[in-house]
Amino acid sequence: MAFKPKPTKAKVAAVYKSIYIREELVKQIEKIARENNTSFNNVVISMIEECLKKN
Repeated sequence: MAFKPKPTKAKVAAVYKSIYIREELVKQIEKIARENNTSFNNVVISMIEECLKKN
């Protein structure tokens, strides 16, 4: 089953963080974002939230 990012939400209080991501992962995330007409950031946040839900 392919990963499906959540719909973009209204803005909420947030902070900026810098992370280093391997180029291959960036390409995969950008592809998911394009396929779902959403942003790179939304895909990454969706993935993080999904993983944290499972813990």
